[in-house]
Amino acid sequence: MAVTATVSDHAVASNATRWTQLVSCVVCMIMIANLQYGWTLFVNPMKEAHPTWGFDFLSWHWDTLSAITLAFTIFIALETWLTPIQGWFVDVLGPQRGPKLMVAIGGILVGLGWVINSIADSLALLYLGAIVGGAGGGGVYATSVGQAVKWFPDRRGLAVGLTAAGYGAGAVLTVIPIQYVIRSFDYQTAFLWFGLLQGAVVFVLAFLLRGPEPGEVPVVAAPKVIQSTRSYTPGEVLTSPVFWLLYLMFVMVSGSGLMATAQVAPIARDFGVEKVVLFFGATTLTVALIVDGVCNGFARPLFGWISDNIGRENTMAIAFTLGAASYWLLGAFGSVPLAFVTFAAAIFLTWGEIFSLFPSTCTDTFGPKFATVNLSLLYTAKGTSAFFPTVASLIKEYTGSWQAVFVVATVLNLIVVALALFVLRPLRQRVIAQGKAAGQ
Repeated sequence: MAVTATVSDHAVASNATRWTQLVSCVVCMIMIANLQYGWTLFVNPMKEAHPTWGFDFLSWHWDTLSAITLAFTIFIALETWLTPIQGWFVDVLGPQRGPKLMVAIGGILVGLGWVINSIADSLALLYLGAIVGGAGGGGVYATSVGQAVKWFPDRRGLAVGLTAAGYGAGAVLTVIPIQYVIRSFDYQTAFLWFGLLQGAVVFVLAFLLRGPEPGEVPVVAAPKVIQSTRSYTPGEVLTSPVFWLLYLMFVMVSGSGLMATAQVAPIARDFGVEKVVLFFGATTLTVALIVDGVCNGFARPLFGWISDNIGRENTMAIAFTLGAASYWLLGAFGSVPLAFVTFAAAIFLTWGEIFSLFPSTCTDTFGPKFATVNLSLLYTAKGTSAFFPTVASLIKEYTGSWQAVFVVATVLNLIVVALALFVLRPLRQRVIAQGKAAGQ
């Protein structure tokens, strides 16, 4: 893709500078990945470690999946719903101070959240840990994605995909270590050790971060995907039908994916494959978690790169059609160990890319100047979808199986395919054309 440089107050930054910023953000995302993707390793140990009785009404049902899953729901909600405020602070404080300050505070909160989990003796304290960790993780996530879209307008899908891949695949590095600590000590120790390590690394890396100054990034001469020639303010974005359509689509796909990511271990147990040895002494669940993480991470730069070349909506249609098939196949054949690993991996491969496709689509449509806060507004859709895992647990407890959950996920993905092709694409083309006609 050809690019031409422009200079205002600053010279165009070197590729080394841009990639240093991107790599730092990717590592930060790896460090917060366990907050979401490592959670499933703690669910069953927590459920087994606590009785059904207690003096605090919030600790009364520690042995129920839905009560423990609510902590995950709270984490996702706080991780997303606070990001517009956090993104606004990053943009307002400016490129030199905003990213550093937000990520440093995020690192402290990330570590503190898991420390609280390690000492939680009631659901109330467990939920507090979810709140603190969610606030910290959201600040790190929003800042890192904002950095990617700002530093790489010429490779936006790929850059966001690589950043999001750190979050999606980062937990792969610690699946076996966390399982070892839980088995050798207890889940509380795992929360404590990994919480302190993850928070410390994020805090240190924060001081390497800065945003691009005006004129530091290359200008795309002839992008293969349509991009806005103006930057819309958050207020304008919130009044745009395109934003709310993206929001609805994000909720539908994210909700179906969160049902799987939060409950891989319980699903494996109910299918009877959790402890079945598959390869070289590794159980089906262990293999699935590692492969799922790899696929989840790989999907983000892969589909981001594809969307840079064939368009965002076309890529959405391909990914979510494959996702719908994956949910159905897991529900139908998940009781076979190898099939469980294969189709669970396919779900992660065709779900994780929403965290590169939707941010890229948003910035293409609404411009880069207010990208951090605008992306954060869209990212709250993940918080809205955070209730899906709890609802899925209740459906499973009511029906006695996961089949209805997989059917719902399949239908949601197919609806989003239709919306991408027949509603989103013409709406986005109209908004971008209007901006060009106005000379902005």
